[in-house]
Amino acid sequence: MSKLRLDKLLSNLGYCSRKEAVGVVRSGRVLLDGQPFKRHDDDVSHEDVLSGRLTFDGEPLDPPSPFTVMLNKPAGFICSHDEKGKLIYDLLPERWQARNPQLSCAGRLDKESTGQVIITDDGDLLHKIIHPKTHAVKHYEVTLESKLRGDEAALFSTGEFLMEGDTKPLKAAMWSPSSDNSGIMQLQEGRYHQIRRMFETLGNKVVTLHRFQTGGLALREVPSGEYKVLDKTDLEALFRQ
Repeated sequence: MSKLRLDKLLSNLGYCSRKEAVGVVRSGRVLLDGQPFKRHDDDVSHEDVLSGRLTFDGEPLDPPSPFTVMLNKPAGFICSHDEKGKLIYDLLPERWQARNPQLSCAGRLDKESTGQVIITDDGDLLHKIIHPKTHAVKHYEVTLESKLRGDEAALFSTGEFLMEGDTKPLKAAMWSPSSDNSGIMQLQEGRYHQIRRMFETLGNKVVTLHRFQTGGLALREVPSGEYKVLDKTDLEALFRQ
């Protein structure tokens, strides 16, 4: 986007509909360098938005597409737009649910798992993150119900491990035990409930599962239930091992 009509921009970012933008602009809620716009159909530039010079109710306007955030998902939230229950999108500003293009998560976590979820409106980035060929390795802290057998790392790293109910072996995964019932798992793919099913195949059960890193991008200081807007450096780190 080099230039875009103000009313369309506000609508795309979820602040209001294009029809509502007429009244919003007239009321002086949208400012550029502290000065109110006079018309809803004025053009604004990409640079005006990214620089923070354009404000809505005194706050810098959200970045336009492509837009990506990293969420630290708490247990009990679902990575979905339309399932019943508490959704990860409820943890984000309400206006973001009206953004166009829509935000989607790149690599789900199941309801009881916690940690890093990447949410983006960039379809190319989403595909790149979840595609096994890009090698965006995902890192998980895992706690198990029973003691480890001792041969898990060797079995998971072969590239021949077959989960119960599957006919295609898993790509090689790296398991590093940290106690007699916990450790770190690194995956290059993300099949349905993969880590839980890997251990179930060996007669064990995952108690807690926390994703803390994808590629070279770690959650670090992001608190549970909070999010961080990702910049270019963060996005590059996603594919750096």
